[in-house]
Amino acid sequence: MVNEKTVYTKLKTVFDPELHINIVDLGLIYDVRIEDSTVKILMTLTFSGCPLGALIHKEINEAIGKIPGVKKVELEITFNPSWDFSKVSETAREQLGLI
Repeated sequence: MVNEKTVYTKLKTVFDPELHINIVDLGLIYDVRIEDSTVKILMTLTFSGCPLGALIHKEINEAIGKIPGVKKVELEITFNPSWDFSKVSETAREQLGLI
């Protein structure tokens, strides 16, 4: 059975291609909801014109689609609130050399 912990674990295998840090630690994932066999993800990108959004979307679909019991992935992109470095985990801050 699919659960939130499993979804977040799989999302941590998806990396921002430019920063080489997973999208969870970058603070790009705002919400995960599971409704029956559908996983709904609300996320943002580092900026609204990010040319790598389609690639990240594809990788999310592939990673989450591998979870047993998942039949559909719904990904919603929002820029409200917009992403900034306050959303980055301590681990990612260390990787980026911010601390």
